[in-house]
Amino acid sequence: MNIKIIVSVLVGFLTIHVSQAQVLKIKPADVGQNIQTHAGIKSPAIASSLFKEISHTTSGSKWATSVRPTFSREHSNELVRQIKQSKLQAKLDSYQPTEEPQNIERAVHPAIGTNFEANWSIEGTPPDNTLAISNGGYIITANNDGVEYYTSSGSFLYFDYWPDFFNDNSLTASIFDPKVIYDSGSDRFVLVVLHGSNANNSKVLVCFSKTNNPQDGWWIYALTGNPLNNNCWLDYPGLGVSNNEIYITGNLFQGNSFNQAVLYQIPKAPGYAGNSLDWQYWSDLSNDPYDAFTLVPASYGYEGNYGPGIYLVSNESSGANAIRFWDLTDDMSGAPELNTYLISTTEYSPAADALQSGSNDQLDNGDCRIQNAFYLNGIVHYVFHSDIGEGWNGINYNRLNTGSFTNQSATLGLQGSFDYAYPAVVPFSTSQNDKSVMIAFLRSSQDIYPQVRVVNCDNNLQWSPSTLVKEGETFVNFLNDEERWGDYTGIARRHNSSGGRIWLAGCYGADITTQGVDNTWKTWVAEVYAGATVGLADQTTVRDFSVFPNPTYDMVNILFTTDLRELTTITLYDVEGRIIKVLYKDTPRIGENRLTFNKGALAAGSYLVSISTSTKILKNETIVILD
Repeated sequence: MNIKIIVSVLVGFLTIHVSQAQVLKIKPADVGQNIQTHAGIKSPAIASSLFKEISHTTSGSKWATSVRPTFSREHSNELVRQIKQSKLQAKLDSYQPTEEPQNIERAVHPAIGTNFEANWSIEGTPPDNTLAISNGGYIITANNDGVEYYTSSGSFLYFDYWPDFFNDNSLTASIFDPKVIYDSGSDRFVLVVLHGSNANNSKVLVCFSKTNNPQDGWWIYALTGNPLNNNCWLDYPGLGVSNNEIYITGNLFQGNSFNQAVLYQIPKAPGYAGNSLDWQYWSDLSNDPYDAFTLVPASYGYEGNYGPGIYLVSNESSGANAIRFWDLTDDMSGAPELNTYLISTTEYSPAADALQSGSNDQLDNGDCRIQNAFYLNGIVHYVFHSDIGEGWNGINYNRLNTGSFTNQSATLGLQGSFDYAYPAVVPFSTSQNDKSVMIAFLRSSQDIYPQVRVVNCDNNLQWSPSTLVKEGETFVNFLNDEERWGDYTGIARRHNSSGGRIWLAGCYGADITTQGVDNTWKTWVAEVYAGATVGLADQTTVRDFSVFPNPTYDMVNILFTTDLRELTTITLYDVEGRIIKVLYKDTPRIGENRLTFNKGALAAGSYLVSISTSTKILKNETIVILD
């Protein structure tokens, strides 16, 4: 049964910018939400001089032997542990192995392009994968062991363990929790790594690339991880970028007890130049009604940045039916305030730890804190994993409208068969009006080894079948008992590639025989694009395409019926084949669609109206414009 959808578009007044260098941040609307203004205290400006300069004169060997001891980053939350443990038996009792249904009616199936083995976990666990790719095709992939560079064709360029990367005798503690981002607005990389797990040695190592090629070296700054001087150390960093600044978030701990979250606000231009940084931090963040815990910055989803300031999100790690939306309103050079809003969501809670084939060791899924976020066209997209039923982990994907403060959510999982965890999300569309995303995630069960997968969620929150990125090769036995599965997964969009292809980095169970290390984690890096849908190649996707009235003096209607949901473009050409205007570029609904536009400034004459998908022209129709 066709559902009739009417869409009116006045071409003369509609302008869509797919990407631009800078985007103004829209002030959230006052719609009576639970808002707390001045939700944090701003510090005085702090001056930090350059810590050191790194020049990569030689490339580290990928297969260098590790001589340092192994380490594991522990995390502890008694309430979360009790919730997870209470759900374990129900999970075990409900196990009924099955595979995902393969819905061939979906227009987008994730397909894997260039892919290759990357970082190993020899020294540290969990892997904590992070990845960024530049417009020029340089890839940085990092984990708790170290950092590697590749080209987009998979050619290896550089590797070093973290102590060798920094090569500084003053850095004597463990170096962990990397986060890397490509700042497309400045064509540079920013890399953040933490050092030390007590108040005396806690540092935030902030690295700005000298050029768009990471092999050209870095400017390094060592900021304190104990900014309040209250015997705390900083853990679990978040990293974001705006038009003029970068933002680092983290959780402060006194010993193993959570103290508070903090937000570092840092102008980026001095960092890219190797000059002294004047930065500030925000503390005493509001904890009413939920802890300000693990704030996640939402950088811009397309090429360029937005600002001033930045949006952030956080949620309750032990579960709730709301999340916190944060608005840092301005740059340091202006008059910034930190405001927070309480946004209602569907209820969520932690699931039980995951199982793996070949071992009784469970995979620690942590809690249900937000993992990853981006902002685009008035929507903050964010993901985390949570209980989808009977203690099973699934993907919890959300869209928060910053104008209406409404939240849409969709979950994906296979209750009774697999655990889906540690998701990461990026936009997957060529139009800001299309809210489609790709989500990378990890999967495991008692019948498979830990693996990496990817899935598409379209504009209407409909899921594609997930695609296997890398099969696990063995179970993981890095520790003596429960295994750390991860803290986050890496994902990035290459903005200037065809269709905005995305890249991901995730961990899977593997042996490293050359190092004599078995049952550990390796990283797999992969390019993902929209693949052809099985069984749809010969089907007609658009029919009943008509343009009327024809000829016309003023208004023009375009009517078409579509059988499948796929990105569709309607373009106006002149008689010599030159593009005059893109009239429509979006994913129409199944059924009848009507678009209305006026001739605007078009001169009298004949024109061609063409409707096409990303792979072929579907229909052409000539239209005559009269004076």
